[in-house]
Amino acid sequence: MIKISNLSKEFSGQTVLDNLNLTIEKGQVIALVGASGAGKSTFLRSLNYLEKPDSGSIDIDGFIVDFDKISKEQVLTLRRKLAMVFQQFNLFERRTALDNVKEGLKLVKKLSDEEATAIAKEELAKVGLADRMGHYPKHLSGGQKQRVAIARALAMKPDVLLLDEPTSALDPELVGEVEKSIAAAAKNGQTMILVSHDMGFVYEVADKVLFLEKGKILEEGTPDQIFNQPKHERTREFFANYKKNFN
Repeated sequence: MIKISNLSKEFSGQTVLDNLNLTIEKGQVIALVGASGAGKSTFLRSLNYLEKPDSGSIDIDGFIVDFDKISKEQVLTLRRKLAMVFQQFNLFERRTALDNVKEGLKLVKKLSDEEATAIAKEELAKVGLADRMGHYPKHLSGGQKQRVAIARALAMKPDVLLLDEPTSALDPELVGEVEKSIAAAAKNGQTMILVSHDMGFVYEVADKVLFLEKGKILEEGTPDQIFNQPKHERTREFFANYKKNFN
């Protein structure tokens, strides 16, 4: 179980995360939705300490971090437990797909080359890239690059996979292949927190949806509850605009 308590963050005096609390069960997929600037990406980046929270704590199966007094060692441990997939793929351009996935296994987990290769091949095969392992990023499509990034994150066996708009930089025809890989990982029991504007995918893959507004969780529930039976006026307004603009 993962428990996030009283997570807060300000930028230049403006509250971006306002005392957020969330409990995540193992294997759950949590989706964050809301307008741009609601605090969704900052929430993910704060959990992974890519942004320094002003206050709050996280408990991952007994590994407890108080963000007020986090140590360098705790930051490293936290990032091993919370693997992140970004909008941009952040691959090493001069390394093959296989070597990109192996890198963290060897440097962080200190695995042998043989062990790292076996795990990397397995994870690349899971995302449908068994025939692209020897390719460099410049020879891969955007969707293939993002699937390498997902394989790289999953290879580290994180407690939670953080996905920050993983398809927003892709051409529409490439989105499906990435979402298929994410859905497969969810089906295999990977705990996730997902930020996405693809509401159809959120509805399909999420166990729980949180609607964020100005750094607060205004509403949470199942996809059906949040999409079709929202209780808060702002949530209803958001989804009415979404349907009008995109359906």
